Amino acid sequence: MLTLASKLKRDDGLKGSRTAATASDSTRRVSVRDKLLVKEVAELEANLPCTCKVHFPDPNKLHCFQLTVTPDEGYYQGGKFQFETEVPDAYNMVPPKVKCLTKIWHPNITETGEICLRMSFGD
Repeated sequence: MLTLASKLKRDDGLKGSRTAATASDSTRRVSVRDKLLVKEVAELEANLPCTCKVHFPDPNKLHCFQLTVTPDEGYYQGGKFQFETEVPDAYNMVPPKVKCLTKIWHPNITETGEICLRMSFGD
């Protein structure tokens, strides 16, 4: 299946072979993922509840971030749970990879921290 991100990469590869290989990183085309994330990160930060904090280890890489959740009610109240998120290049066609860094028992989180993001919809 051809996605927009893969088409852009292929076009960049063809264009790069025809032009000088001296182009710097700052002049490269911005990926579709990065264009989407600029808007979505602003929305994320504006809409996060007070029990959640987002942290970008490298502010220039919006596709890699950490989320800390400190529930103030329910079974997990008082806990502090850290998640690591990586958004792939094919984002919007491929979901982000999320990993729980905190040891926790939850039906959707494996012992190694992988998170099941599958959603099933009615037939």
